[in-house]
Amino acid sequence: MTRFGFKSVYLARHGQTQWNTEGRRQGRLDSPLTEEGRGQVTRYAERLGGEPIDSLFASPLGRASTSAGIVSERLRLPIRFLDDLSEVDHGAWSGLVDEEIDSRWPGESEVRSNNKYRHRFPGGESYADASVRAHQALAAVERSGSETPLLVSHEMIGRMLIKHLTGMDYEEALELKQPNEVVYCVDPDGMISSLA
Repeated sequence: MTRFGFKSVYLARHGQTQWNTEGRRQGRLDSPLTEEGRGQVTRYAERLGGEPIDSLFASPLGRASTSAGIVSERLRLPIRFLDDLSEVDHGAWSGLVDEEIDSRWPGESEVRSNNKYRHRFPGGESYADASVRAHQALAAVERSGSETPLLVSHEMIGRMLIKHLTGMDYEEALELKQPNEVVYCVDPDGMISSLA
């Protein structure tokens, strides 16, 4: 059960970006939405028009703020930006594909896969670090008085938001996937449904 006082929380991921199509880690760096990415957000914004959303919060990173802008126009809600909704900082791995990472940091990807929650990207964050920020973001949204907020952010920080909203353990949260076009809704009992 959620430890927050929301009626429900909607979690959207930004639309597909150019770097998503190239397999590049974005972290705190940015890449523009593709035409398909803009279409994904437009489609889920239309579906959200029928939901009882009372506020809109977003990561300030370009791909999320652009996506939130499309949603804001459809829902006629102002965007409130929260730094704590920013994606996990990939540090020195930002902008790189897996082959480049494996070449520059031999064996480090395996080290990370053996302790994914606590492994900190070189010069960046771990999921454990991001979990603290996710909790802070949800607490800030709760303090705003919102009962049914929509949060537009990123896949990795999104896993930590769901962890806190549902009470699931971090191992289960790390297995979650959120395609760019899917919006999750977490109800007061911590149950997750998707608006595909």
